[in-house]
Amino acid sequence: MTATLIWILVGLFAIGLYLSWTAGRLDRLHARIDAARAALDAQLLRRASVAQELATSGVLDPAASIVLYEAAHAARQAEEEQREVAESELSQALRAVFGEQQQVEMVREAPGGEEAANELAQAVRRVPMARRFHNDSVRAARALRRHRKVRWFRLAGHAPFPMAFEMDDEPPVALADRPTT
Repeated sequence: MTATLIWILVGLFAIGLYLSWTAGRLDRLHARIDAARAALDAQLLRRASVAQELATSGVLDPAASIVLYEAAHAARQAEEEQREVAESELSQALRAVFGEQQQVEMVREAPGGEEAANELAQAVRRVPMARRFHNDSVRAARALRRHRKVRWFRLAGHAPFPMAFEMDDEPPVALADRPTT
């Protein structure tokens, strides 16, 4: 009788330990998602800021400046529900303005243009990496949250279901191939 009771207690303790470890893992995944989202937001803000600064510098022709400025401004001011659309529109504006190497060379030849072109090239390359890292974290958390043990024992607590950040982040060819110094 006592041996059976001890084995039952050991089994319950092992199950409790396993569930606690799983809840901790899920909590770490949610923390990783928060950190990845903060990094993504920083990269998106940097890209929009550099694009807006370049649009107001007077280096670009007026039509390109207006297109780029409005898209960058909209991306910086977008509400959370509209953020993916606004960032996709900024990507499209960057591809429209910097679709040809000639436009990048024109920026590069202007005073201070070399640094601006390098900064914009870095920004447009870092956004896809930050988004991929965020979405990979979301995918891992979603996979763990789909397990029965997580649902049955409510190990996710009150954390909202993680959402991926889907946007058009294709960089302009002229900037993506540009070496940075």
